[in-house]
Amino acid sequence: MFYYVLKYVLLGPLLRLAFRPRIEGLENVPSEGAAIVAGNHLSFSDHFVMPAILKRRITFLAKAEYFTGPGLKGRLTAAFFHSAGQIPVDRSGKGAGQAAIDEGLRVLRRGELLGIYPEGTRSHDGRLYKGRVGVAAMALGAGVKVVPCAMVGTFELQPPGRRLPRMGRVTIRFGEPLDFSRFAGMENERTVLRAATDEIIHEILRLSGQEYVDMYAPDAKAAQDEERARGRRPKGRSRGPAGGAGADGRHGAGR
Repeated sequence: MFYYVLKYVLLGPLLRLAFRPRIEGLENVPSEGAAIVAGNHLSFSDHFVMPAILKRRITFLAKAEYFTGPGLKGRLTAAFFHSAGQIPVDRSGKGAGQAAIDEGLRVLRRGELLGIYPEGTRSHDGRLYKGRVGVAAMALGAGVKVVPCAMVGTFELQPPGRRLPRMGRVTIRFGEPLDFSRFAGMENERTVLRAATDEIIHEILRLSGQEYVDMYAPDAKAAQDEERARGRRPKGRSRGPAGGAGADGRHGAGR
């Protein structure tokens, strides 16, 4: 109940006023049945702007740190994310990726809409990074389509480190659903998961117009931080999503 109060009464109208979202391709999001919405992740605001404009409820896999913060602020944050229908996922430890996949599959098997950020984390510089294959594992495991989504403008309004967003206009684009039924029964094949993930990232790239870097975002940030520490300008390796992407089989999922 609080989810709908939050969406239609408390937070939704405020977000529409602050961001004046321009929505493209909303008809590509199925009106019923299980599906995955896979998007780029540029800002903390993404957690709220996309759900606010969707007609259906969408559940995201959220990092467990949002639910375990100390003090009053931590309890309020946890209550907020629980009320918004978000599912905590522990991203530490050897089985973290599989735990996230299992949670996502439970949502999909209930016939619901699942939101995922294939990069696994927010982009620290506005570029699009290599996707974790968990999104493909869930799509193939549940036999559902994936709707690519691009958030445009949220990085400029609330980049990482900025507590409150600036006011401005954002664009949310939904692409045509991607059907991976040709890979049915192959969800444990590493090369298949990588190929499907690269296809999803390619569509997000086409919708967003971002620069693509063929590295995982945390690795790229660590390399940039190291180069800055050495007093050199950071460099990124920009290529197409499928260019040189290996079959790593790492089942990272969601945020």
